[in-house]
Amino acid sequence: MPKLAILGGKPLAGKNKKWAKWPVSEESDAQLVAKITRSNRWSFDGPVEWEFAQKFTAYQGAKFGACCANGTVGIQMALEALGIGAYDEVIVPGMTWQATAAACVDVNAIPVLCDVEPDTYNLDLDKVEAAITSRTRAIIVVHLYGCVTDIDRLLRICKKNNLFLIEDCAHQHGTFWKGKGVGSFGDVSSWSFQESKVLSSGEGGFNMCKNKEVFYKLYSLRNCGRPYPADPPVFGLKKAAPMDTALQSGNYRLTEWQAALLLGGLSRLDKQVKDRDANAIYLNSLLAQIPGIQVMRRRPQVTQQSYFNFVFRIDAKELGVDNTQFCQALDAELGVPELFEPPYEPLNGCGLYKPLTKTRHGLTPAYKKAINPKRFSLPVCEEANRHSGVCGHHQILMNSRADMEFLAATVKKIVDNIGELRQYKAGEMKKYQGLAR
Repeated sequence: MPKLAILGGKPLAGKNKKWAKWPVSEESDAQLVAKITRSNRWSFDGPVEWEFAQKFTAYQGAKFGACCANGTVGIQMALEALGIGAYDEVIVPGMTWQATAAACVDVNAIPVLCDVEPDTYNLDLDKVEAAITSRTRAIIVVHLYGCVTDIDRLLRICKKNNLFLIEDCAHQHGTFWKGKGVGSFGDVSSWSFQESKVLSSGEGGFNMCKNKEVFYKLYSLRNCGRPYPADPPVFGLKKAAPMDTALQSGNYRLTEWQAALLLGGLSRLDKQVKDRDANAIYLNSLLAQIPGIQVMRRRPQVTQQSYFNFVFRIDAKELGVDNTQFCQALDAELGVPELFEPPYEPLNGCGLYKPLTKTRHGLTPAYKKAINPKRFSLPVCEEANRHSGVCGHHQILMNSRADMEFLAATVKKIVDNIGELRQYKAGEMKKYQGLAR
């Protein structure tokens, strides 16, 4: 009789085992949404939106900030506000959600895919320095999952090479480096409020920046090309922006209803981040004791870490299985489908990142060749996605300390019975999952 649930054994989690759900809300959120519904102020530049924008910007330690439609367009607007466009090279991590690179080709820049560190999945800064050319204009850093790039070194690289720094902070609401919020270090940062993120309004995005000139451009880019009106005045900017700050653009605005959900979520964010961080530290201490399991590196400069996904790695060679097998076995033991999965597909082989399929990206044959993602080698990204990386959504960290012990025990059960798991390929295991529930 097999012991692993994926093969028909008894799952470690019983039928009555409860796990935290996401997203969460409170009655006060519903009341504010209802109040907005009864008002005649539903759209952009409303009082709730600007209240949230100023509070969130202050929380992360930035100077200026504005809501936008989503994190994808937030990156595009960041590039445009900094004057980055056709044929400019932008260094981008090879492991990230495809939007980070897609935003570059949407402004006709050239994303240069760069490999990542094996123990953080963040940009390998040695490879970044090697990738810089005379055509490089910017670096987009993604502080991925539950890790942060070496910000101090990255800032030195940008200063030395006169490059803009854009921080993609879609995973990092509430993360602090030396006591200062991420997203406040780069020239512009972009944030996502999509439903799965740790601060959510279903969909939505945000930009932060350091100076008012860039803020004026971001405002215009999100609001159909209009200049900042100072109505209402925000961030101490009491005069309307000059007309020459207005840029051709479209509608990338947020609604008051979304801002209401964000304001409620922001009131809970810091406690949630602290709870997740404490649980992650404890869970990592337990996982580090299990043979064949490797935890991610936490840089000592990180004073508070937010988690979009909690990640650890398996030694695929030592255990004799790959991460897809391991994730499916974990899900079966926990009784939650697709809770764990491998990390993002490398962008040089990602099914969603297909820049050559759009007519507007075909500027010249040389440009099409330059944006072809297959020209880049990303061995660390590929190894993480295909063999070693194990990612669990941040809701797993919103449970009790005892639940962290339970999760570690689940991983240990699989490792202790790894011989069973070696007998089956991931595709074959799917037919066994029904027996485990």
